[in-house]
Amino acid sequence: MSSKSSILLIGTILTVLGVMMIPASSSAESNQITVTPINEEISLEKTITTMNVPEDNKLPWGTVRGDASDVAERYPVIIQFYKGEDPVHFAQVDTKGDGSYEYKFRVRSLDSNSGEFVNIFNGDYIVKIYKVIPNSNDLV
Repeated sequence: MSSKSSILLIGTILTVLGVMMIPASSSAESNQITVTPINEEISLEKTITTMNVPEDNKLPWGTVRGDASDVAERYPVIIQFYKGEDPVHFAQVDTKGDGSYEYKFRVRSLDSNSGEFVNIFNGDYIVKIYKVIPNSNDLV
């Protein structure tokens, strides 16, 4: 495995461990990274991972984040959450100057009518992260 692939893999794992502030019993694991050329200059990197939010979660926020990396300028990162085959939540975030990104989302909320806490995310999810990257292969 090349050092660039290793760095991408480590960055992706760190990205999807972004269910922030959820007890240690939650998990996110990197499953698959694919890169599809768009044209001579850019490619689409797709990361598919899983996320688990436990039933006994008491904390309100989750985060998907990515470390600084090579990203094509002016292209946002797209994050999609699926419960099985059903789409649950989509987001679009801009990258910072160093190529990093962060998306915070509600995992748990207070229902103002009943005064009860409601789990917005609960159980297993598939998370798909799309970002446009510069091509590193001159033959593409």
